[in-house]
Amino acid sequence: MLTGNGRFRVEGNRLVVEAIPEKDFFVNPVDGSITANAAFVYEEIEGDFVCKARISLAHKTMYDAGVLLAMQDETHWAKACFELGDYGFKSVCTVMTNGLSDDCNGITVNQDHIWMQLARTGDVFTVHYSLNGEKFFLARICSMPFSAKLKVGFEAQSPCGEGGERFFDDFRIEKKTLTNPRMGE
Repeated sequence: MLTGNGRFRVEGNRLVVEAIPEKDFFVNPVDGSITANAAFVYEEIEGDFVCKARISLAHKTMYDAGVLLAMQDETHWAKACFELGDYGFKSVCTVMTNGLSDDCNGITVNQDHIWMQLARTGDVFTVHYSLNGEKFFLARICSMPFSAKLKVGFEAQSPCGEGGERFFDDFRIEKKTLTNPRMGE
């Protein structure tokens, strides 16, 4: 069962989440200000998991994104984003928040969709991406000592913009332990 704030609908194997204008999840590392109010559709998961989807959206404004998110509370989470970055290009972006957020842009994406995976194996969180849905690459691996139970799911953000729909095709959350977190398997 998926619950959460914001408007969403399920169309077969597609989850559509509507980003709320000027909403995000981010704890600014410069001034400590907290924004924790974006549309987030989730399941509560205890222990290890794998969350996956093919993400697509019309990137209109800086930081517009479709996101895989695992959240403990408003200052502790792991985000895997398909985002329009600071410099006007779409990228794989990871944001790990343990009190304060970091923000890391990865590869530039020259298409309107990407497959992403966010997984937890103990206290290790990994983010993988794929341009074709078959071969996945590691974007981030880190230790985040969070509580056993987290809210895991799909976020739609538009912190500087007017919102819009985010599409998560073939979306799934599996209660599963990776045997090789670096490889995403």
